[in-house]
Amino acid sequence: MEYRPLGRSGVKVSALCLGCMHFGGATDADDSGRIIGAARDAGINFLDTANHYNRGTSEQIVGQVIADQKCRDDVVLATKCSEPMGPGPNDVGSSRYHIMRECERSLRRLRTDRIDLYQMHFFDLSTPLEESLRALDDLVRQGKVLYTGTSKWAPAWLVEAIMLADRHG
Repeated sequence: MEYRPLGRSGVKVSALCLGCMHFGGATDADDSGRIIGAARDAGINFLDTANHYNRGTSEQIVGQVIADQKCRDDVVLATKCSEPMGPGPNDVGSSRYHIMRECERSLRRLRTDRIDLYQMHFFDLSTPLEESLRALDDLVRQGKVLYTGTSKWAPAWLVEAIMLADRHG
């Protein structure tokens, strides 16, 4: 397996990332465990899920499999926030309120003390970008998240986020 740096970090991830979107939906827990085991046997060390995937069930299954296979320190675990998690007005988006709450919930479902890569799934036009970036920075400073990123962002939004992060440290 070829390994590459995760962004500009020193962390090495497999060139292939195992997407876990269907775990807990089309793929049951037993098959999910076998898939993760086979992926690890092939050298894949990068697992990607999201709180929104099957309303948290994907994260629960990934967390259980990682615990059962005793491989937490052998995988780079990525998850995401921003997508709707309920009907309430604060159950979606990239507000500090939503990011902080969903990170805690993801940590519980994943049965871990840290998320290696925490990503905002989509760009939230209703929340000031500074608020979202500060929340992510605080999660990193608290040790709950090691690295942050985005998933479905246009390049212009990434440039704006990088400029804001540089400006505000």
